[in-house]
Amino acid sequence: MRYKKELLIPRELIQKRIKEIARKISQDYKGKEPILIGILKGAVFFLTDLVRELTIPVKIDFIRVASYGSKMEPGKVVFTKDIELPIRDKPVIVVEDIVDTGKTLSQVVKILEEKGPESVRTCVLIDKTERREAKVEIDYCAFKVEKGFLIGYGLDFNEEGRSFPDIYVLKVDE
Repeated sequence: MRYKKELLIPRELIQKRIKEIARKISQDYKGKEPILIGILKGAVFFLTDLVRELTIPVKIDFIRVASYGSKMEPGKVVFTKDIELPIRDKPVIVVEDIVDTGKTLSQVVKILEEKGPESVRTCVLIDKTERREAKVEIDYCAFKVEKGFLIGYGLDFNEEGRSFPDIYVLKVDE
């Protein structure tokens, strides 16, 4: 099976939206030092660029959750790395590349809430609504997309395409 990619979101627009979100987070958390928790691996690019644009001090940690196998369909959510920083009584912002079914983000938020943070908010690059199964609250969102399998800027297909600076829709080439 062969695939082709079609440009969906160019890098310039991604960077513009990140600056806007960073400005909002910096305003909302003025006088605080939130802990940003990136969901590995996909959120690394988004988290890095977001942190560079913030005007407030932050701490960074990561959680590793795998939910896709080698297919274009979501699979079982498996936690493979927990956070290392203590978050009790601290404001937390979970940074995710894409919300698809919502299962991953909802489970991450639940697990983090059990650790007693002051608050848990979410910041996502892409809110994709096509296959939503779990209810999730998204506090900061760069882009809403109805459907499509997306790659680039952290999003991958079988670990490929993650380093593309733009976001593409991956389509089967018939």
